[in-house]
Amino acid sequence: MIEVGIIGGAGYTGLELLRLLLMHPHVEISVVTSRRYRGRRITDVNPHLERFTELEYEDVDTREIADRCDVVFLAVPHGSAMDYVPELLHAGTRVIDLSADYRLSRAEYERIYRRRHNDPEMEHRNAVYGLTELHPEVADATLVANPGCYPTGAILAVAPIVNSRMVNRVVFDAKSGISGAGAEPSENSHFPNLAENIIPYEVTTHRHVAEMRKELPDAKVCFTPHVIPAIRGILTTAHLFLAEGAYSYTELESRLETLYEQFYKGKKFVRLIKRIPSLGAVRGTNFCDIWFGVDENSDRVVVISAIDNLVKGGSGQAIQNMNLMFGLDESAGLWQPGVVP
Repeated sequence: MIEVGIIGGAGYTGLELLRLLLMHPHVEISVVTSRRYRGRRITDVNPHLERFTELEYEDVDTREIADRCDVVFLAVPHGSAMDYVPELLHAGTRVIDLSADYRLSRAEYERIYRRRHNDPEMEHRNAVYGLTELHPEVADATLVANPGCYPTGAILAVAPIVNSRMVNRVVFDAKSGISGAGAEPSENSHFPNLAENIIPYEVTTHRHVAEMRKELPDAKVCFTPHVIPAIRGILTTAHLFLAEGAYSYTELESRLETLYEQFYKGKKFVRLIKRIPSLGAVRGTNFCDIWFGVDENSDRVVVISAIDNLVKGGSGQAIQNMNLMFGLDESAGLWQPGVVP
């Protein structure tokens, strides 16, 4: 069994890790931390987990966590993971970081997140960006930087066509359920503000666009996010503008179909579907559903993806990474259909 620790087990991503890992056939959860709830039974705080665990929340030092675990998930705020990573790695424990602390270069991280990166060895950690469909080297990693939720849906939607250099510009328009903003309430998540409404925010400056540009270097990338009155899910609409001479309209649809099928061949959690994706079909799952359509009257291709932001966009993807790191089938503990309705 893989001995697992979760640092930050009371937020949305930590709770989703707990829900999924408690059903994983090859995992034993050794420690779950929460300073706020230390000493309390996890099920007293989260009754939906009643009868699935007798664990209590703990607040113990990093060295003890490392001694008790083969792998540790960091479900902590941006800027906090770097306080744990050096000691965990030094102790020989593998780490999957769900924050942004190791996704970008030091300069890019400090520019976007407007804080100093305190890990002096940050650039030498060789963190692997944990999008397994693009980075199979996750299997050999000791430190995985789990992608952001918006980048997961966006990058998977367009990677086959962007990597083929058929396009020169991509515009992402993404709609997210409110759980993507975390458990702490805000103006955008206040019910009277969000109900029967759609709220665009950080319209041209959202920090996740840096991940998209890093993983899609062959096209100019633009991104605007919106919050919608839903709990889970991200629906991403990508408008791709084709490079001159890169296509023939009469062949394009068939060409794209072949391109996507070949790119995602054997990728268990990408479903290429013939209808427009829905959030309901992926709710509670680690799937990314993708559909595309060709605009015959312009140079535009439209690609739409749907993911559950807490699963494929967060905790499920982290477990998918863990599975590969320990030589398991990537679907272990994750193979389940959506929750409909």
